[in-house]
Amino acid sequence: MADKNQNRPLIRLNFLWIYGAIALFLVGWSLLGQSNDKPIEGDWTMVRSLVEQGEVERIRIVNRETAEIFLKKEAVEQYRAGEDERLKELPATGVQIRYTIPSVEGFREDMQVAEANVVEADRVPVFYQNDKRNWLDVVGGILPWVLIIGVWFFIMRSMARGVGGGGAGGIMNVGKARAQVFDKENNKRVTFKDVAGLEEAKVEIMEIVDFLKKSDKYRELGAKIPKGALLVGPPGTGKTLLAKAVAGEANVPFLSISGSDFVEMFVGVGASRVRDLFEQAKQKAPCILFIDEIDAIGRARGKNAGFSGNDERENTLNQLLTEMDGFQTNTGVIVLAATNRADILDKALMRAGRFDRQIEVGLPDVKEREEIFNVHLRPLKLDPALDRSFLARQTPGFSGADIANVCNEAALIAARHDKKEIAKEDFLAAIDRIIGGLERKNKIITDAEKRKIAYHEAGHATVSWLLENASPLIKVTIIPRGKALGAAWYLPEERQITTREQLMDELASLLGGRVSEQLTFGEISTGALNDLERVTKMAYAMVAYYGMSDKVGNLSFYDSTGQSDMAFTKPYSNETAEAIDKEARALIDRAYKMAEEVLTTHSEGLKELAELLLSREVVFTEDVERIFGKRKKDLEKEAAEAAKAAAAAAEVQPATSEENPANE
Repeated sequence: MADKNQNRPLIRLNFLWIYGAIALFLVGWSLLGQSNDKPIEGDWTMVRSLVEQGEVERIRIVNRETAEIFLKKEAVEQYRAGEDERLKELPATGVQIRYTIPSVEGFREDMQVAEANVVEADRVPVFYQNDKRNWLDVVGGILPWVLIIGVWFFIMRSMARGVGGGGAGGIMNVGKARAQVFDKENNKRVTFKDVAGLEEAKVEIMEIVDFLKKSDKYRELGAKIPKGALLVGPPGTGKTLLAKAVAGEANVPFLSISGSDFVEMFVGVGASRVRDLFEQAKQKAPCILFIDEIDAIGRARGKNAGFSGNDERENTLNQLLTEMDGFQTNTGVIVLAATNRADILDKALMRAGRFDRQIEVGLPDVKEREEIFNVHLRPLKLDPALDRSFLARQTPGFSGADIANVCNEAALIAARHDKKEIAKEDFLAAIDRIIGGLERKNKIITDAEKRKIAYHEAGHATVSWLLENASPLIKVTIIPRGKALGAAWYLPEERQITTREQLMDELASLLGGRVSEQLTFGEISTGALNDLERVTKMAYAMVAYYGMSDKVGNLSFYDSTGQSDMAFTKPYSNETAEAIDKEARALIDRAYKMAEEVLTTHSEGLKELAELLLSREVVFTEDVERIFGKRKKDLEKEAAEAAKAAAAAAEVQPATSEENPANE
């Protein structure tokens, strides 16, 4: 029995129990505590009749607004036993009738009229009472003040707890920076081994690591510490991970905060948090301070001032500029920041002395993608025959985050099909789903629509395969994915510059679907919407940005800084705008004729490919190669490799015969 008593939970009393008891008491009193003998509500007509009959004992006027009528005992008994249903409810004692008087003067006049024929002995005494506050009225008057004092007491306790404990939840800590701190003793440090790819960025940023490790060597030569470095690149390329790796390699504390953490509704909070953040960094020096998405507070000041109503962000930026250029160089605090919108940052923030250098963190190439795949494939159970270099070649333009998503999606697809290992087809299905969306096999499509979609996609595949500079085809399908009714996957060549001929071939391949519909069915459909959008943008870019038009000339109206006011004024005249329109249309017409010529010449192959699509719904590179033969580039590549092999064999053969002259 002793053990049971020990294990029995103890009931703890706190203020909630007291509040609950008071609430129950008030509810119970309001329901049961009041008397059931309530006075009936009357009017002056009823009271006048009772006064004239001499049945009123006395009248009490309360607070000059309510008349309480006390009847004689005999009258009460008579009416309670009478036939009038209303008067049967008269209380036996106390106030029998209550009604509201218009005014005291009016009540007196009415009483004089009612008692005009009443003898002096039957006149009704009238009393006046101004104090009618019971204890509920007192509680009702005090309760709001009690609540105000209680709320104030709670706020003061929260303030004291926040200041004393240093917690981030205290109201007095609203101006404190909420930076995440990764100390150098942390076992989960990130190093460059955990960051795949980004070789060029690593080389550039290793200077910062070397300085933090061997700062005395630089100071002896009089060199100053670089105050900041800005990591610029597309989303998902690993800017934050690279900053963590810098701190891990340098073995110093790492403070991380987002630019949006400085933006609050309270005036002055952003600037206060900037000051507190740099104060924390100085206390942990040498250290690295990382501000992610700095464009949240680093936008150019004064731009479109008429449309901006947030001066708090500018105040925060001003404080950041002051702190970055204010603390001493020997404190050992290096500021790293990341953004994918460097063109909108304030020029004062980008100048030397604040962010001394910009480090480009671009999309990985094929070799770097293979390294990233190796990192994300470590925890997965893979098919031993999986070629990782093949996966890298199949994902051009993918960032590190995209590759991580591909690996996870492939694992989900394999698990959905109850597989024990993740195979090549699972990764290909994951890539298709990420690029095109989920397959929608249940989407209702008529046979006529399906036939048009097949010839449309076959037109894309045919033109892209036969034109020399177009991207080679991987596969084409007429199974709806996402919003698309059909799709073709290409493997674009990874190049740094693109010629006009290459762009023209790309335009022609994009128009191949529309041309195929026109040649086959004699009509066009809305299925080419996305193709036409891309064609239009590419044609205008060729004319207005890349200077690839003879009539417009070697002019470019592209603004790489993002600081101009092109949203309101065009940087060219109306005549130039008309010339740009004409040249863009001429380029598109020329590409249309190129696609038309290819499809007319290879109409039989187009038909065979479209019918194959209708029967199988998915066609791969091997099928297109069987129909049209190998591409010109592939043949040239094979010929070059064969010539190289023949040359190597010719060099080896004489040497072999000279080594064994005795055998002859």
